[in-house]
Amino acid sequence: MRLHRANRDTVFKLVVVAGLMFGFGYAMVPMYRHICAALGINVLTLGEQKVPGAVGERRNTQVDLSRTITIEFDANARGPWDFKPEVRSVRVHPGELTTVVYEFRNRQDRTMAAQAIPSYAPKQATSHFTKLECFCFAEHKLQPGESKRWPVTFIIDPRLPKDVRTITLSYTFFEVGGRVPAVPGGSV
Repeated sequence: MRLHRANRDTVFKLVVVAGLMFGFGYAMVPMYRHICAALGINVLTLGEQKVPGAVGERRNTQVDLSRTITIEFDANARGPWDFKPEVRSVRVHPGELTTVVYEFRNRQDRTMAAQAIPSYAPKQATSHFTKLECFCFAEHKLQPGESKRWPVTFIIDPRLPKDVRTITLSYTFFEVGGRVPAVPGGSV
């Protein structure tokens, strides 16, 4: 009888531990999002979080010709590839639709899958920088030696604080999922 009770107590403790582990694992995603948002890393703007094709908030799209904002572009590549904007900066009026192009080249002798994560400076500009088209929305697979040109189309909200005169849009491009395995038979 004593052994039966000890087994039951052990099973109960294991069930509690497994429940706590499940709860912690379930809570990791929201905790990660809150930590990243608090630190200002890996944060998607509200425009990036919306589902494509969904009807969003209506905004005044008139261009504010009374001021000009300098948008600087930065590219950080974490791996053996080339990644850079075609232009280092542009001057835009808030509310003006603007497109810039980033260039990418896979310098490796293997296929790779990669993605870009954007960040903005100063932080208060993040909610006023709306991207309508961006390569950062998806993962990309590139063949050995393949080059791509990707557009980024954006609007700076006219409600951007007047003291913000320069915004830096920085992308970090990194490989995801590790190495893409070679196709059996050696052909790509």
